[in-house]
Amino acid sequence: MFRSTRRASGWRIFLKPGWVITAVLAIAFSYFAITVLSPWQLNKDHDIVARNNHIEQAFENDPSPITDLFDGSGNIKGDNEWMRATLTGHYLPDKEVLLRLRPVDGAPAYQSLVPFQSENGQTLLVNRGFIPLEAGKPPRLDKAPSGKVTIVGHARHNEGIPATPPLTADGYTQVNGISTEQISTLIHATLGVDYLQLASDQPGEVHAMPIPKLDRGNHLSYGFQWIAFGIMAPLALIYFIWAEIKERRRAKEEEAQMQGSASDAAKEDNVGATTSVIQESETKTDRVAATMRSRYGSTRTTAPRKRDHRRDNF
Repeated sequence: MFRSTRRASGWRIFLKPGWVITAVLAIAFSYFAITVLSPWQLNKDHDIVARNNHIEQAFENDPSPITDLFDGSGNIKGDNEWMRATLTGHYLPDKEVLLRLRPVDGAPAYQSLVPFQSENGQTLLVNRGFIPLEAGKPPRLDKAPSGKVTIVGHARHNEGIPATPPLTADGYTQVNGISTEQISTLIHATLGVDYLQLASDQPGEVHAMPIPKLDRGNHLSYGFQWIAFGIMAPLALIYFIWAEIKERRRAKEEEAQMQGSASDAAKEDNVGATTSVIQESETKTDRVAATMRSRYGSTRTTAPRKRDHRRDNF
């Protein structure tokens, strides 16, 4: 009855809530790691690689006319961000706006945003570059040239309107984001939707914005790690199940050995008891014989001696 119950409950142990929850969590984690987390990291790596290749190509290609990269509303055509464009016209230095305290190479800085009116009448916002922040000192920027110039800049997408409102300080209107919509309202001028970031060694440059870091990051390795974790989770569950089964088998074998030892000990006790009874019986017989000899003398034979005497005489 006991062994039957043990056999029946051997696999039922894994139907207990603890094991069921562990199995569900392991499977869910494996599915989530392989189908969600790993693709998320691998897609980020893919996007970064594509972006880096695009920026490298933008620096390798020759500058194009502004009309090849921007439409009539100042929107960048297609996938042309970071591509270089040439533009002829003149700055509007009296409408300069500062982008305040945006880090450049890890240090806070001001960036000069000045409208540039092209010969075809379109006005685009130009980021002339940055000037590092000097503690306790107002920003000091050279004015953009007012005459006709030809500039080369990188096409950049417009940013959304920042949550922090603009302010006027140190003689400049200062904003917290490059939103051409907001800046158009502040300077009372119509600007194109997107803007130009001035390349190095161009007229009106302050300090050219540094080239974006083309660091790929660790997204590829993270993607493969999530795949590995997704594979390891069910394998770990299988290992723990196997270890539990092995431990239970070992405990069962030890229990069987203990039961066998107890049975052998019981048999030895029975044999010892039987031997003791026989020895006690023989002792009692010897005592009776001794009593008879002491009572009737040694000449009186006992029953066994009489039988032996008759057999010898016959």
